[in-house]
Parts: sequence; C-alpha cells; structure tokens
Amino acid sequence: MSEEEFRASRHLFVPKHEIVPPDEVQALLTKYNASLDQLPYILTTDPNVSELGAKPGDVIKITRKSETAGVTYYYRLVVEG
Repeated sequence: MSEEEFRASRHLFVPKHEIVPPDEVQALLTKYNASLDQLPYILTTDPNVSELGAKPGDVIKITRKSETAGVTYYYRLVVEG
C-alpha cells in the first residue's frame, strides 16, 4: 500500500467492520429471530466491504462505540452493488 492510498478502516470516525464467520450466522439469526433477507444491506462497493474482501451473502458485524450507548453491534448483509 502506498502512502497515497486511502484506507477507510483507518479513519477515526469509521467503526470496526468484520465478517461474521459462516458457522456463527445461524446462531445470530436465531438470537434475533430474523432471516438473512431481514438484515439491512451493505453494498460490495462500500470501501470497508471491499477492504475486507467480503462477498455477496456474507454478514458484516459493525461495532460502534458511543459515550451514551456504550458499545453497540449492527449487522448487515452484503449485496452486489
């Protein structure tokens, strides 16, 4: 990576993104009584998704930190875009 290349994941205001392992997705869906198509979408063209190498069908876990809410987790389904 050159010094001029921008990486969104290193920006101060970008929360942590990670791919949920396939064997944990079903437990996650059961916990929240949801199905994959009920998760909000995130596009493959999103800079963080591209950086992770996520493919359509993967689930992304976003960890956000807040002074008022503490740590919260959001889940997104990767779709082509």
